[in-house]
Amino acid sequence: MPFVRISVMRGKSAEYRTAISEAVHQAMVETIDVPQDDRFQVFHECEPDGLIYDPTYLGIERSNDLLILQITMRRGRTVEQKKAFYRRLVSLLAENPGVRSQDVFVNLIENSGADWSFGNGEAQRAEV
Repeated sequence: MPFVRISVMRGKSAEYRTAISEAVHQAMVETIDVPQDDRFQVFHECEPDGLIYDPTYLGIERSNDLLILQITMRRGRTVEQKKAFYRRLVSLLAENPGVRSQDVFVNLIENSGADWSFGNGEAQRAEV
């Protein structure tokens, strides 16, 4: 049940955003046990002065094509699963739409099933 926020520079095409959406979802399905029909994503398009980052933090050369992904999900994935997710994600994004691995910044936030309501004012996963 991840919720994904994807921040990109303004001006990217619908096809570019769709390719990112597909890659993110496919990587989650393949590596961290996300069901195929569990897709909730929001794109944020930023002006050049609205996406602020260090272009060389940790010796990684970032460009203006930086993607910032913040993924909130229920806790329970192993470190190995998370690392596999990062690797698969950058591989898929390199294939389509051609994002460099250096331009993929990911932040995972974990919580419990009770922290989610998918509608109807219920906590559908409170017991899970």
